[in-house]
Amino acid sequence: MKWILALALVAIVAALALAGRAMLRNPDSSTPAPRRMMRALAWRVGLSVALFVFIWVAYQLGWIQPTGLPIDR
Repeated sequence: MKWILALALVAIVAALALAGRAMLRNPDSSTPAPRRMMRALAWRVGLSVALFVFIWVAYQLGWIQPTGLPIDR
């Protein structure tokens, strides 16, 4: 489970890096930078939403359990 979450976070950061690279790219390239940047940011948002849904489903199915500090009352 930890590997899946780590891989998803790496993919999100990679999509963000690709968007940054597209923003700083030379305007002489064949594909317009705004289109590539928009596509990379859309992937990042989609991956983030998918990760949130995956964590929520995993919690609901009991695959992961919350761990935290005990509350003394």
